[in-house]
Amino acid sequence: MSGENDLIKLYSGRILALAADIPHLDRLDDPDATVKKRSPLCGSTVTVDVKVQDGRVRAFGQDVKACALGQASAAVVGDAIIGATRAQVEAARDQLAAMLKKDGPAPDAPFDGLEVLMPARDYKNRHASILLALDATAEAMAQAEQAHCA
Repeated sequence: MSGENDLIKLYSGRILALAADIPHLDRLDDPDATVKKRSPLCGSTVTVDVKVQDGRVRAFGQDVKACALGQASAAVVGDAIIGATRAQVEAARDQLAAMLKKDGPAPDAPFDGLEVLMPARDYKNRHASILLALDATAEAMAQAEQAHCA
């Protein structure tokens, strides 16, 4: 029964509230870049569209087909992404991975809301889904910057 209780604790009210209210769910009509990422373990997918201006996210859209943890992560990313730089997104991605896999601290602001996912550390099979939104966003920003330089 302990495993079941741990799962109940993992899916806290805060995580479920985030999963139910994901910002920027409308895809962009004319993005600078679009990236779709999939977790091979659970099949979760996140597709992000970005418009970048002066090195910062100006517009963002996402399509999230993930578990509640992946949805909660996408909600925090969506809430913090406008105005973020590629360096901030990449740092948040790396900090989130370290938080989950190496007991590191929560990511820095503006992505510090991802600390809600600390209880998922013990659920390695969920880590890839949690990382999808930042992985896809970092890659989309890199593609957008390359397109602007071309």
